[in-house]
Amino acid sequence: MMNMVDRTDTLVGAYGLTDARDRLLSADAALADLQERCGGDLPGMLAIPELLALVRQARALGLRIARGFSAFDGDAEISGFARIHPLTEDDGGGCEVLVENWQRSPLAPPSAREFAERLDAIDRATAEVSARLDARQRLQVLSARASDAAGLEEAAAAAPGTVWSELVDLIDITHHQPLHWRLLDGAACRFEGSERRWRVRLIALGTDPQNPSGFELLLIAEEPLAEIAPASADPDAPETSPARLVGTALTPLLRQPVARIIANAETMRARLAGPLRDEYSEYAGTIASAGQHLAAMLDDLADLEVVETPGFSTAREPVDLADAASRAAGILGVRAHNRDTQLVVEGERGTAIASAEFRRVLQILINLVGNAVAYAPAASTVTINASVASEGRVAVTVADEGPGVSPEQAERIFDKFERLGRDSDGGKGGGKDGGSGLGLYISRRLAEAMEGRLTVGSAPGGGALFTLELPAA
Repeated sequence: MMNMVDRTDTLVGAYGLTDARDRLLSADAALADLQERCGGDLPGMLAIPELLALVRQARALGLRIARGFSAFDGDAEISGFARIHPLTEDDGGGCEVLVENWQRSPLAPPSAREFAERLDAIDRATAEVSARLDARQRLQVLSARASDAAGLEEAAAAAPGTVWSELVDLIDITHHQPLHWRLLDGAACRFEGSERRWRVRLIALGTDPQNPSGFELLLIAEEPLAEIAPASADPDAPETSPARLVGTALTPLLRQPVARIIANAETMRARLAGPLRDEYSEYAGTIASAGQHLAAMLDDLADLEVVETPGFSTAREPVDLADAASRAAGILGVRAHNRDTQLVVEGERGTAIASAEFRRVLQILINLVGNAVAYAPAASTVTINASVASEGRVAVTVADEGPGVSPEQAERIFDKFERLGRDSDGGKGGGKDGGSGLGLYISRRLAEAMEGRLTVGSAPGGGALFTLELPAA
């Protein structure tokens, strides 16, 4: 990782590769460092907001994008010229990311005014109710983008010129209204039609803060809105599984508050809002990492819904298992290096060609190799081998030097929500970081959808040996 210095450091460029869901699959050292310092993982959801916006725009438009780029890295600013090249679905549907003239410059601490403006910008982005008030805090116009605030919007439209506080119930404030605006800024309130608790922001407008010409009113909910469709009254209707309920109804609603948590934690961790003690910056980094982990769990739940959809199938194309193994090892190289673990890929390219879907094979291998790196001892070796299994079948194996998997664990390790890795016995079901317990279950379902199978046994000399067997092309 580059040192913090009081000068500008310049590199020729930084390169990375994302998938169709905007996850950073591989990156060189500079981009990988920035991804990790922004609270992300590799592979993992692209955690650099400025690059993520460009990647999503390029992918949505299907066009190459070239423009200036800047991001914050702790107490420094990263800048350069970003080139985003969207890939075709055959190539994975992601984007190639190249940042030329990568520069890292010291960042001056923000002034009090800049600090306040950044907090205002965060609140504007997250507010679900906004309004414009005159100098006496009377409503001029109010708009809501939350369904449980529709009644408040109608009440405001029916009573123009009303003091805004008459339409809400202020919590722990019983004084005659309207109070001075500074006493109401930051207060909590509720209103009819919403069961949520809301935070009030009043932003003064005009050049004289002592005598504002008006106010911008923002209402920010303290919890996300969860709208769950009522259960069907038909007793013969199929039961909705919890995973499908989360994947269809809750996942889209959870992504916004999780992204908000990550963004706000990153703002604090990077000290963008002003000076902060080191221990609090570390706390914010922990919050951001936890948010990224929660976002990954939401991805798992979305994948779970896909593989459990009736009639789910995969594409058929020639897949060189040795090439897929090399790519998986490259994607997880930084993680393995951090644990002083060596990834060894065996098997010649062109000898084990499967009839499968490349991105699904890569997804399975990333899960298997990631588990092996996480649970094998530090400073050990993980071996990935692609070979011909039998007539008409090819296989790729992932072997580690960990404690292995007992027969009892082998019977449960592919079960849904099974997390043997949280036990002290060294199992591999879900991850020491409290994963969803879905990775191996989803991997087996994907293998079966490609007319293959995924099994686990003991590696020579101990450790676990996972085998992905697929039909030969």
